[in-house]
Amino acid sequence: MDLLFLSRRIFLGDGSQNSLIHGGIIVDTDGIIRRVLRSPQEVNTYLYNTESESVYDFGDLVLMPGLIDPNVHINEPGRKDWEGFVTATKAAAGGGFTTIIDRPTNATPPTVSVAGLKAKTATARGKIYVDVGFWGGLIPGNGDQLGPLLAAGVMGLQCTLCGSASPVSEEFPAVNEAQLEEALCRLEKDHDEGEAIIAVHAELPLTKEIPSDEEAPREYGAFLATRPPAMEISATQLLCRLAQRHPRRGIHILNASSGQCLQLVEAYQRQAGAAGSNLTLDTCPHYLALAAEDVPPCGTEFKTWPPIRERSNQEALWQALGVGGAIRMLGSDHSPATPGARALTCGRGRGNFLKAWPGINSLQLSLPVVWTAANRRGSVLTIADIHRLMCQEPAILCGLSASKGRIAEGYDADFCVWNPEEEFTVGPELLYTATKATPYAGQRLRGVVHATVVRGLHVYQQFEGFGQPLGKVLLRRSSRKLVKFVSV
Repeated sequence: MDLLFLSRRIFLGDGSQNSLIHGGIIVDTDGIIRRVLRSPQEVNTYLYNTESESVYDFGDLVLMPGLIDPNVHINEPGRKDWEGFVTATKAAAGGGFTTIIDRPTNATPPTVSVAGLKAKTATARGKIYVDVGFWGGLIPGNGDQLGPLLAAGVMGLQCTLCGSASPVSEEFPAVNEAQLEEALCRLEKDHDEGEAIIAVHAELPLTKEIPSDEEAPREYGAFLATRPPAMEISATQLLCRLAQRHPRRGIHILNASSGQCLQLVEAYQRQAGAAGSNLTLDTCPHYLALAAEDVPPCGTEFKTWPPIRERSNQEALWQALGVGGAIRMLGSDHSPATPGARALTCGRGRGNFLKAWPGINSLQLSLPVVWTAANRRGSVLTIADIHRLMCQEPAILCGLSASKGRIAEGYDADFCVWNPEEEFTVGPELLYTATKATPYAGQRLRGVVHATVVRGLHVYQQFEGFGQPLGKVLLRRSSRKLVKFVSV
């Protein structure tokens, strides 16, 4: 028998309207939405005439499509103590995310071959609480693996223009412009337009390295000075050139932090017209909510690449979040690590920004962080904006828009159920991640997730915890090979 989900505040995200409706959603036994009831009268008629297996009434809570994060580091296999599939997907579910896309960089082996992808999917089997897809890796020398990775179902390919931090830098080296161009040319021959998105960590090494202030390694400014906006600007200029030369290939800039880069992307998109849609960009909650001026001495939980910049930089980011702005979507760039790697343990190395691993623990908190920051600025974002930035556009980027990102007939019954008005204080006891250090510790945030539903199944309920790990591995369909979604 069917399931029935009720709320007085349902946001469909189906393009028919942007307001909240008082109604219900009928879900079949396969976890697919069968029908949307758009009024209390329709709900009453249905209940009178039909017997449902279960009815879930969320009252005044907002029920919207499940959130999708296209920018998550799950470090298993190899570095499960940094973040594994169980902890990452529990954190995702606790934050209202029903789908996350894993980046290829921090696991051992990295996802730079079909064998690496198989290691990921085999490790995930039976552990994941939400649906998980994967980026494949583009590194020097693995050109022969790009086509097979795409045929095997990765969401796209991801690379970096600037070496990762050690020890990942040896396992996932950076590519240069020539190597990236070679990959684009290779993909242009073998894949249809719209396939084979390349996502790029867009920082280029400086032609002349800025010496770090070894006298003040525990001051955030000593680190910030070593990664100026010029690194992002030169990388964005490079990607604009490549996008112009390869208009049939999609290029996506990951975790942009510099407001100056947005102007370059907007200028390219204006000049290219409709073809300019092949260059997209995301930013992260921490760039919108945190500022360099707020980082305390030894606060290495704030360190990430690109860095959190000065408050004056944020205005351009917020302005670009609107419909038609340069920022197409939000991704967490969730990348926690052990206290030792983060320079958070006691000893002489504690708080050393110059040596700490860069990455923010934020997946579970993305929704309330963005919602709180927007409210503090005067509610510049609506629930419709949250849907566009954290559901709709990530689904389009990853080729999932035919089944996820909307509440409509035939779509997966993936729901985020939350209270936009309720507040909570961030503490380690609330976090489901493998490590608990986060720059949001102690902050009062608005927006509490009460339940997360994946294909009709309650994977998370506030106060009750988690159901079974019934998430699926998501494999993108390719013209080279039809790959079905595989249950794990």
